[in-house]
Amino acid sequence: MPVIIQKYGGSSLATPDLIKSVAAKICATHDSGNSVVATVSAMGDSTDNLLSIASQVSVMPDLRELDVLLSTGELQSCALLTMALKDMGKKAVSLSGAQAGIRTDSSHGKAKIADIDTSRILVELEAQNIVIVAGFQGVTSDSDITTLGRGASDLTAVALAAGLNADRCEIYTDVEGIYTADPRLVPEAQKMTQIGFEEMLELASYGAKMNPRSIELGMAYQVPILVASSFNDEPGTLIYDGGNMDSTVGEIRNRVRGIATDKDVAKITVFSVVDRPGIAADLFDPLAESDISVDIIVQNASVSGTTDLTFTVKQSDVNRAMKVVEEVANNLGTTNVGKTENLAKISIVGTGMQDSPGYASTMFRALSEANINIEMITTSEIRITCIIGAEMVGEAAEVLHAAFELERSD
Repeated sequence: MPVIIQKYGGSSLATPDLIKSVAAKICATHDSGNSVVATVSAMGDSTDNLLSIASQVSVMPDLRELDVLLSTGELQSCALLTMALKDMGKKAVSLSGAQAGIRTDSSHGKAKIADIDTSRILVELEAQNIVIVAGFQGVTSDSDITTLGRGASDLTAVALAAGLNADRCEIYTDVEGIYTADPRLVPEAQKMTQIGFEEMLELASYGAKMNPRSIELGMAYQVPILVASSFNDEPGTLIYDGGNMDSTVGEIRNRVRGIATDKDVAKITVFSVVDRPGIAADLFDPLAESDISVDIIVQNASVSGTTDLTFTVKQSDVNRAMKVVEEVANNLGTTNVGKTENLAKISIVGTGMQDSPGYASTMFRALSEANINIEMITTSEIRITCIIGAEMVGEAAEVLHAAFELERSD
């Protein structure tokens, strides 16, 4: 039988009635002659609630123990959904990430999948079971539980699809697909019927509602991903290799495919650094060793032998990053370090923008006319990103969506 991988997000499983609804959806897929492996997120706000409890019992919770705690949220969903399936007359089995053979490195809270041993899942499928796998988690070679980062149930699903050579991977959530912008910020945002991996990876990396590593994995293993709503049967968005079209019949299309936003941004500046070879390595090596990801980096031109070096990190990492930077500041020849919080990234994404003039100027002019100040700018071949104040991100998304006429997208 064809193997279908499905993923259901926390909002789709927030109540017992919703769990039963998801079970019915899985039953329908199974009744159509498919083997089904479904991966699930924690119910509703369970993960946030567990984090809140952890913060009340520990000022800085141990990351290993936090992974053990957070993994229980997905296990609850996993077991409850399996119970519902059995009540509907289906053979089903629940598996933790470890039982499903998901092996990871030991980076607690941000673990990376090293390998998947699919033998247990294949045995269960051979026994005609529907297999429900707890998302977001795995196990190290030392049998320690790990979690893969927020939103990583998507990653679990795509990894299982690749490991099982599944016919397709379906991501079910509380929205009907991938939109030209966050519809909560831009009411005129349009759902896309399809999008290529490269464009989707840029959108996901800069704020769209998909785990970027899941898109990377889908692209690497050529796993088509359907994103759709778990609450209705409306067609979703297909993410696949080949979704990037340079033109339509009779006209060159608008190369901007979407607007991505991300409010989890802070900026750190190291002022008056002695400008010498190795400065960047001296700064960023300790950050990497502390498992802090750096995004945009800007170094000013040297003046009188010194320069300012500015970079962005996640808002959630800024205090840890400041501690690391302050510790190495003396080695950089300065003690002057500052941070700016409550920032946001806003990006326009589209294949071919680099080869077509006018996109950057249109973006900057639209933000200027809305009196939105740009603090930093970065680009790739298919993306232009500006750092702005977080309080302006909604207005910025609306003006850019209008400037590039994305309400006319597919």
